[in-house]
Amino acid sequence: MTTSRQQRLRQVAANRQRGLTVVLENIWDPHNVAAILRSCDAVGIQVIHLVYTRDKFPGIGAKAAAGVKKWLQIERHATIAACYRVLRRAGYHILASTLAGKPTGLYRLKLRRPTALVFSNEHRGASDDAARLADGTFRIPQVGFAQSLNVSVAAAVTLYEAFRQRQRTPTRLSVRERERLLRAWRKLA
Repeated sequence: MTTSRQQRLRQVAANRQRGLTVVLENIWDPHNVAAILRSCDAVGIQVIHLVYTRDKFPGIGAKAAAGVKKWLQIERHATIAACYRVLRRAGYHILASTLAGKPTGLYRLKLRRPTALVFSNEHRGASDDAARLADGTFRIPQVGFAQSLNVSVAAAVTLYEAFRQRQRTPTRLSVRERERLLRAWRKLA
């Protein structure tokens, strides 16, 4: 591996965030999943959680995900409840994106603490369990005729708001976590 490649791996690992993750629930369109993975990588999220109870997990080609899929850790869960149990044990506050009920506006959220952001199938929305079992719900404020954004766009907008809030006090991986990540990445390079 070239020195410049090693430097790039170190640079990316140094900017991976601790305490911010994404849960994707039944998002069937592989292009949307790939776009969300790219956004996760762009803001330094390392671990993404997938819950597919209604839909089959879509095949995501390397080209569609712009080559970032192999650098991310993807965890699969059988149910939303199982996923939330894992997240809560790790200390995450879980926020589900939804139009139902009275969700909090995105820009009112405090996203500096360990947070899991849940995005669901854009046609059916968040499952009852995803919204009910979450610690809170949110929506992106909009003033046009459309009630919602494409799920990959909604994820990107939300992730960049979390990224913006966390820039003041970034939560990076520990040296030990970065070294473990680098060892795994070197095998992929």
